This record gives sequence, structure tokens and C-alpha cells, in this order.
Amino acid sequence: MSQTCIKSEDEKLGDINEIRYKAIGIIHSGFTDKANAPIQGTFAKDAKGKVEIFPEYADGLKDIEGFSHLILIYHFHLSDGYSLITEPFLEDEPHGIFSIRHFKRPNPIGLSIVKLEKVKENILEISEVDILDGTPLLDIKPLVPQFDNRLNAKSGWLGNPDLDQVRGKPGKHRSE
Repeated sequence: MSQTCIKSEDEKLGDINEIRYKAIGIIHSGFTDKANAPIQGTFAKDAKGKVEIFPEYADGLKDIEGFSHLILIYHFHLSDGYSLITEPFLEDEPHGIFSIRHFKRPNPIGLSIVKLEKVKENILEISEVDILDGTPLLDIKPLVPQFDNRLNAKSGWLGNPDLDQVRGKPGKHRSE
């Protein structure tokens, strides 16, 4: 008779239970308070900022100037804990944290699409910024429309037409 061994979640995860990353740069913007930051960069076309890449990673910027938009992956350094159910910025109805883009996540990782305006050595000048000043940058990926667009994608609860009245209002629910 064979015996089945059932492993705990910690045993299954082993050494990946704690993952560490090193910042590759710092994001600079005019936003120092969560309450005043735009909900999404697409609502803040004129919001400018800079991405300072640390010198040891500057060679990785080779050929980046050919892309109009970048995906910035960063650490929500001002997040204080998480909530699995919370109200998103565009609605007063609570949703699961994995169906919204709120900063109160189990792993406080943010993702924003920004417009690349100019490259000056290890500094990227950007617009459409919705990120707080001093945010640690974890990674940069180029936005490639042929890869990053899905024609039949659904928007879940964001398909609600009543949300059109609150879209683009900077700071709605940001202070929560």
C-alpha cells in the first residue's frame, strides 16, 4: 500500500516564501501625498516626473528611447499593511484586492504605464505619472502594443457605466 505525503503550504513554497528584490532606481514626481496623486496615469496626461536609474544599471537603458511608453514596476513604500477586501478608487463598492489596483496589497508591488518623453544618461523624463515621489523602482519593461493589447479583454466590475462619472478625478479615495 502506498502512502501519500501531504505537504503544508510552507513546505511546498520552501525557500520562495520570502523573496527579496533590489531597487534599480527611484521614481521622482510632484506627488508627495497619496490623496493628491492621480488614480491612473491615463487620467493625468500632464503629470510629469523622472526616473533615476542607479549608475550600475544605466547600461540596461540601451535602446529604450525607441519606445513611447514604459511599464514601471515598483514598491509601494508608503503602504502600511494590506486588506483582502477594499474599496477601489473608482467605486464605493468593496472588491477583492486582486480585482483592483489599490496599494494595500499582500505584496506592495505597483505597476504603472508612463509615457517616455526623453532619455538623458541615467534619467528618464516621463509623463502620465501616477506614482509618489521617492518610490523605489524594481523594474522597467517596454510597452509593446502587439504584445500588451488583448482585443477581447473584459474589464470586470469596471465595465459599470456609472463609473464614468468618477473616472479621472485625482485623489478619489487615495487617502484610504
